[in-house]
Amino acid sequence: MGYLLGFDIGSSSIKASLMDSASGRIIASATSPRVELEVSAPKPGWAEQHQDTWWEHVKATTAMIKNNNQVNLQDVEAIGLSYQMHGLVIVDRDHKVLRPAIIWCDSRAVTIGEEAFKALSPEQSLKHLLNSPGNFTASKLKWVQQNEPDIYKKVYKAMLPGDYIAMKMSGEIKTTPSGLSEGILWDFQNGSLAQLLLDYYHISPELIPDRVPTFSHQGRLTKEAAAELGLKPGTQIAYRAGDQPNNAFSLNVLEPGELAATAGTSGVVYGVGDKPNYDPKSRVNTFVHVNHTADAPRYGILLCMNGTGILNRWIKNNVAAGLSYEEINQLAASVPVGCENLSILPYGNGAERTLENRNIGASIHGLNFNIHDRSYLLRAAQEGIVFALNYGLEIMADMGIQIQTVKAGHANMFLSPIFSEAFATLSGAQVELYNTDGSQGAARGAGVGAGVFKNFQEAFTELQTVKTIQPSNNLKTAYQDAYQQWKAILKHQLE
Repeated sequence: MGYLLGFDIGSSSIKASLMDSASGRIIASATSPRVELEVSAPKPGWAEQHQDTWWEHVKATTAMIKNNNQVNLQDVEAIGLSYQMHGLVIVDRDHKVLRPAIIWCDSRAVTIGEEAFKALSPEQSLKHLLNSPGNFTASKLKWVQQNEPDIYKKVYKAMLPGDYIAMKMSGEIKTTPSGLSEGILWDFQNGSLAQLLLDYYHISPELIPDRVPTFSHQGRLTKEAAAELGLKPGTQIAYRAGDQPNNAFSLNVLEPGELAATAGTSGVVYGVGDKPNYDPKSRVNTFVHVNHTADAPRYGILLCMNGTGILNRWIKNNVAAGLSYEEINQLAASVPVGCENLSILPYGNGAERTLENRNIGASIHGLNFNIHDRSYLLRAAQEGIVFALNYGLEIMADMGIQIQTVKAGHANMFLSPIFSEAFATLSGAQVELYNTDGSQGAARGAGVGAGVFKNFQEAFTELQTVKTIQPSNNLKTAYQDAYQQWKAILKHQLE
């Protein structure tokens, strides 16, 4: 019996899934740690994690799968990697990390990216990069150059989190076109490294890893890594992708007009198109999708809302301490749509792309001490996240993305009936929920990259719909009224 092993390197936890390569069925999974990984914030707006922590939990999840199941991990045929996007990992020539990773939600490089956007001109940036350099990986590397010159002098390669884990496994430093695009290091016009941005930032292209296709042989486990993981030396790494392109892949979202969503640490809607469209204000972003080729181009349009998971957790810890998420949903369901004019803006986790990288903070509006108790706050938080996502969906619609069906994993906030109902009703989309996650997608990707699956269709024979949510005609007007009120408050905050 052969297996495929997928890892999802998140900022909250590391997940692993083991798939039977013959049937395509998941036979084991594990998550580590049990509590969320710590994110360090040495200064306001900063967010860092140490890369060694990721590797320790990769090893822990692999050990859990081995110890809790009757499987022989020597039979793993290929490994796939999904990872938190937009992070920066820098190493020296000995592959030693030079500083903690600057992760996706860190906003220290916002000003650097904005200045580059103006200096290169919005027209040139959007033509070649499809995005503002913004707060992405290239701008974070520039921040290190400006603020930590002694460290920068030692940099041999700058990587994404998934590239780092692949390096730990194989000893090789590689990346993908999709990965370069998420770091704003890909020139869509020329189909090559974004030399115009590197020149402006005075960053040597030698610091950027060589690239390999997303689905391909990307290296083999060294004896040392194999011993640490309990796997066979020489096992190939055959797939890697950022968490949101991979989430879309895990849901079989590969063709123009298809959309995927997730509402975990961040809230994301990811739509696939076949044209290099962009938002002139770079409020949503365009990247290379996992199945992009020159003959059949595929682009991922990414809407991201940073304040999703952290608001959900903050509300649970500070308003509903001791309650389960199921009890929270029951309380929230006891109050009407719109929460009697109570609104929450869920922007308390740094700069938000949909707000043009502005950081307006979270805020509560319309609180009436005579009416509102915690049940109203619980519902207003969920509605506020949906409203923020819908605000981004309107931007995507202006770019030509048609929103009819949205696929999501049956997990995180989509487990909430209120959240799912509000999302479907306000967007007008049918929401299909699937029993899959990023690590399962990574395992399927490994199967495609290693040739275990002949094509994408074969990789998804076991993917099943768990639940379908239709928009509620009865609540459409109530949700629209509440959203317009929320949107008016947001507009006032942005003035």
